[in-house]
Formats: sequence, structure tokens, C-alpha cells
Amino acid sequence: MNIPDLNLSNHFLIAMPSMSDPVFGGTVVYLCEHNKHGALGMVINRPTEIKMSDLFERLDLKPEISLWTSRPVMFGGPVQEDRGFVLHSPQGEFSSMLKVSDDIAFTTSRDVLEAVASGNGPQRVLVGIGYSGWSAGQLEQEISKNGWLTVAADPQVIFDLPFEERYKAALKLLGIEPAMLAASAGHA
Repeated sequence: MNIPDLNLSNHFLIAMPSMSDPVFGGTVVYLCEHNKHGALGMVINRPTEIKMSDLFERLDLKPEISLWTSRPVMFGGPVQEDRGFVLHSPQGEFSSMLKVSDDIAFTTSRDVLEAVASGNGPQRVLVGIGYSGWSAGQLEQEISKNGWLTVAADPQVIFDLPFEERYKAALKLLGIEPAMLAASAGHA
């Protein structure tokens, strides 16, 4: 599948049950950017042991609102696992913010976390460590081999649902129940 105009920005990638990759098996990835150079996204349903309070402490930030402190930090992907990446509602201007849609922005700079800690940040936030990346044509190849399902993203799945419900909710956007998916694809 080599479709140069394919743009899956602002879509979910939903791992097929047959995906045995320990990194991406069972995941939902929100794609922030997809073009001829490759794709970049963040896993939205795999929490780490790190809580937001731990992250704020590491960054020497004192949160004004305790609402954020108990939330888990997600495993965003296997690329740059030593850096934080933030999906959030596009409120405010941050130094390295990519506005993906009217509802979702992706920021890699510390200033968004400073704003969140001070109580002046975006209302909807999902923080991940690392991101998911594909080189040119790699994602298209994985999709053509039935590795992923794709569907237009819904911000409610990212920001409003508990992480353990996100996979099933993403599938429901396609009208699919998880039990309907075979673990392997058949070929006639």
C-alpha cells in the first residue's frame, strides 16, 4: 500500500489481536502527524508506574491542583523514552506545540507541564513518556499486512475514558466488538 496522499493524522491506530509485538500489542495509538516522511503518535492506553506527582517532582514543579497528581503517565511509545510528550486541548500557546485538530494538540516542551502544574494549563491533558514513530512507508506497510485498524479519533476516548476502556471504545468507533476480531487474518 503506497498511497502518497494517505494522511492519518488525528486518527487512532488500533492494534489487531494478531499483533504479537510486545510494544504495540493491545494498544491504541493517537496519530499526531502522518505524511510522506513517516508518522508520529502516542499510545493512549498503556499506563506506566509513574504518576503525574512523580513527574512534577522530577521537574521540580509544585502542582497547585491535586487533581493531576494521581493520574498515571502513559507509555507513549518506544522512541525517546526519556522525554515527556503531552496530548492536550489546544488552549494556550506553548513553544513546541503542534495543533493536530480543533480539539487536540501535541506538545513536547516543558512549558505545557508548568502551565498544568500552576493551574493555568489546558483542561484536558494526557502525558506520555516516549512516542511512537514510523519511517516513510513503514506504517502503510503495517496497515496493509493487517497490523492495524484505523478510525478518526474521538477526543473523549483520549481524555474522558479510563485507560482500560480505550481499546474497546476505539473499536466501537468502527462498530466492532473485540470478540468479532479474529486473531489471524485469512486469505482466500
